[in-house]
Amino acid sequence: MPQKVRIIGVPMDLGQSRRGVDMGPSALRVAGLAPRLKQLGCQVDDIGNISVKQPEEQPYGEKRAKYLNEIAETCRGLAEMIEKSLTEGYLPLVLGGDHSIAVGTAAGVSGYFRKQSKRVGLLWLDAHGDMNTPDSSPSGNVHGMPLASIIGYGPPELVDLVGYHPTIEPRNVCLVGIRDLDSKERRLIKDSGEHVFTMRDIDERGLREVMSEAIRFASDDTDGIAVSLDLDFVDPEDAPGVGTPVRGGVTYREAHLPTAN
Repeated sequence: MPQKVRIIGVPMDLGQSRRGVDMGPSALRVAGLAPRLKQLGCQVDDIGNISVKQPEEQPYGEKRAKYLNEIAETCRGLAEMIEKSLTEGYLPLVLGGDHSIAVGTAAGVSGYFRKQSKRVGLLWLDAHGDMNTPDSSPSGNVHGMPLASIIGYGPPELVDLVGYHPTIEPRNVCLVGIRDLDSKERRLIKDSGEHVFTMRDIDERGLREVMSEAIRFASDDTDGIAVSLDLDFVDPEDAPGVGTPVRGGVTYREAHLPTAN
């Protein structure tokens, strides 16, 4: 049977200050994502984009967590769609949008497995830790908070998005490609027990070895792995169209390897 893939677009840029990342789903479709998946032998079901409120339509609310309620609403709907897709036998492929959507993605995958008394791990491919909370965030942008929320730290609207926390156990979370952390993020990551592989690890050990070890941690006593890839994982020379570019990321070719594993 061919792999069934369901494409879900989430054109959200409520979580960060730089406009434009909401066009990500359209850009990937125009670039030929669905035809390429079909060439790989996949059965593709593109259900379009879910509805997302625009920043101009409402005030940003609490300055320490801007557009929090709107982001939580979108993520809750996304989580339901993810769980439904998995129940119907589809691999959900979510196209963003800023990285705050990962709260909904992780919740949907976790919820599906939780109903079967199973757990999942998480591979987080990113230049940043996304481990801020409203108390530590220098900007109040929620795109810097999703991973903290997934492991149980942060605003209740996201931490308890689907009624329980943590969504994924920290010991089964692996961050790969990290090269830009705030000081408070460093402490929270260290205290949480997550596994971190920086760009220095990749430079010294090679991406294949790093990914093999990351997958081992994420799959330890779990029944599946969710993958969240922020495009700033890739160096801005190859992927400039991101909200928060950081020099020194993986190359275009290296970016293919995590999916190959």
